[in-house]
Amino acid sequence: MQTYEVNLKWTGRRKGLLSSPVLPQNIEVATPPDFPKGMEGIWSPEHLFAASINSCLMTTFLSIAENSKLEFISFESKSICNINNIEGKFTITEILLKPKIVIPNSQKPERAKHILEMSEKACLISNAIKTTIRLEPEIIVEHSLISK
Repeated sequence: MQTYEVNLKWTGRRKGLLSSPVLPQNIEVATPPDFPKGMEGIWSPEHLFAASINSCLMTTFLSIAENSKLEFISFESKSICNINNIEGKFTITEILLKPKIVIPNSQKPERAKHILEMSEKACLISNAIKTTIRLEPEIIVEHSLISK
C-alpha cells in the first residue's frame, strides 16, 4: 500500500496552508472568490481538484507513451472544472481535459490520440471520481524544414 500525506493548517479568514512532510513547497489555499468571503489570487480546492486530474493525465501519458515508444516533442494540457448549483448544492458536473501534444512527422496522429485516450482511462484520479470527464485532445505534427 502507498500513502500520500498532506497536512493543512488554517491561517485565518478563509485561508490555510497545505504541506507534506516529503515536499519542500507549501501551497496556500482559500475559498475561491466566487463564494462568500472568497479570496482572489490563491489556489482553491476547485483549482487543486482540476490540477490533480490534469497532472495525473500527464504522468499517465508519459508512462504509456514511453512504454509504447511514442515519440513526442511537447505535451501541455488545460483542465477546466465546470461547477453548477444543482438542487441547492454546488456540484462539479464536468471536467474538460484539453491536452495538446506535438509529435514528429515520423509518428501517427491517430496513435498519439489513442495513447492519450488510454491515459485518461488509466488515470488513477480520473478513476477515483464520478464526475464526467471529457477529453478533447489536439495533436500537432511537426514537419521538418529542409533548407536547400
